[in-house]
Amino acid sequence: MEGANVTTVAKFILMGLSDLPEVRFPLFLLFSLIYLATLAGNITILIAIGTDVRLHNPMYFFLSNLSLLDILCPTITVPKMLDMFLSGNKEISFASCVMQLYFLIDVVGTEIFLLAVMAYDRYVAICHPLQYTAIMNKRLCAQMAAGTWISGFLNSLLHTSFTFTLSFCGSNEVNQYFCDIPPVVALSCSSTYTSEMVLLIVAGVLGSSAFVITLVSYIYIVSAILRMSSAKGRHKVFSTCASHLIVVGLFYGTTIFTYVRPSSRYSPNQDRVISMLYGIITPMLNPMIYSLRNKEVKWALRRVISQERFTARSED
Repeated sequence: MEGANVTTVAKFILMGLSDLPEVRFPLFLLFSLIYLATLAGNITILIAIGTDVRLHNPMYFFLSNLSLLDILCPTITVPKMLDMFLSGNKEISFASCVMQLYFLIDVVGTEIFLLAVMAYDRYVAICHPLQYTAIMNKRLCAQMAAGTWISGFLNSLLHTSFTFTLSFCGSNEVNQYFCDIPPVVALSCSSTYTSEMVLLIVAGVLGSSAFVITLVSYIYIVSAILRMSSAKGRHKVFSTCASHLIVVGLFYGTTIFTYVRPSSRYSPNQDRVISMLYGIITPMLNPMIYSLRNKEVKWALRRVISQERFTARSED
């Protein structure tokens, strides 16, 4: 009999970052600039890697995959957020919410696996330099990259299915500026135990596995660096690996905090800040982190920029 009073949710209301009219336009400008900087930085990295034959190796192949993910991640959420700032329309259809959540979890999951693959690549390069080319051949690199994307796809399919098979019959206000698992699950009027357990177990196992691979790889890397007799060699290797460690720390820390915890500890205001770190800020910072600490990338970027300037002058 209770089912007779249940109404199915056809759309959701995204609560956004602020309801104050006077701050909506400044926020629009701020996040527009961040988004454009993210696109410019990561597209430039992709162009630099694609056009410089010296960067055609496994390390930069995986970095190009990371740059592509860093373009996709904010593109899934930021355009809708910018539209909310300008129009004030916070509505998102049920189907659009499903798609947004699916693609976001897909990209986030893929990036977690990719960072572990990048750590393994550095381990082979530093600890087994003579066998590096044979081990990290083109076929293996392609298989590892494809594996990260397929794993992200399957992981997201699982979580999206469990999230949206729940019943939504009460409030439709999502306490976030995009559709994400914790705030959407919090709206369910049915038992969320199975969905939460799947999220905790799968995210915990996969996230922990990727973290362990990264941690073990860097334990061996640090050990190898400390055994190097040349201070210059130690500095060069550490400089290359430090970029990856900074990215890993930023991304793993924020995503684990968001997804590997019970719903009872869900805090909307805190989660908005954390989600901005891994969904908007980190994709913008990654090109800066890799370019500032990597001489090869800096040289390639200078060459791309100088070519653009030369082309512009020639057209004038």
